[in-house]
Amino acid sequence: MYKAIALLVCSVFIFASAECSGGTEINSKYENGKEKIEKTSVKREKLATQKSVVFASGCFWCVEAVFESVKGVSEAISGYAGGDASDANYRAVSAGITDHAEAVEVFYDPDVVDYNTLLKVFFGSHDPTTLNRQGPDAGRQYRSEIFYKSEEEKVLAEAYIQKLLDEKIFSEITTLVSPLEKFYDAEEYHQDFEKKNPNQPYVRAVSIPRLKKFQKKYPELLKEGVH
Repeated sequence: MYKAIALLVCSVFIFASAECSGGTEINSKYENGKEKIEKTSVKREKLATQKSVVFASGCFWCVEAVFESVKGVSEAISGYAGGDASDANYRAVSAGITDHAEAVEVFYDPDVVDYNTLLKVFFGSHDPTTLNRQGPDAGRQYRSEIFYKSEEEKVLAEAYIQKLLDEKIFSEITTLVSPLEKFYDAEEYHQDFEKKNPNQPYVRAVSIPRLKKFQKKYPELLKEGVH
């Protein structure tokens, strides 16, 4: 009986650790760190002249790593989009208070990778059929959503979804296509989280397998030397 209880406790611990919010001790350590936010701002200044697009497809630790492995993508910044509150931070978004989605702003060179290819990466690296869920992560903050900045992007996104349905790649798609009102950079400790924390339980159990699955499926889209 004691063994069964011990196994149950262990299973609960592993499951809790393998969620996107599993790094609580890291989160609380830096959540209000001024220096951390300033670093993200400096990074953004260098990207000011580049094109960007915003996607949400589950935990942003996973999404950021996927897009940063793609040729033509110079940077991906984790953050929050699509909410109805005037500000966003990790605790509020995770609690479902603001209705924001965990999202990633992808900066890219259109001479190397076009918008349709980024849509291919987006749909090829997550499950757009599960409503408000990706893997172990459930809630509106983990929804599948494309945030467009122009009418052209909206038309291309909707056409791509229709193509996937027509070709029966998916029987249904829950992905929302919405105008981008505002993107809030996530706290600095979230940036490049997978790269900086390869042994974190969620990263090992979910992020890295998701990245490797994408890379195996689309080797032609990867930067040289990506592994």
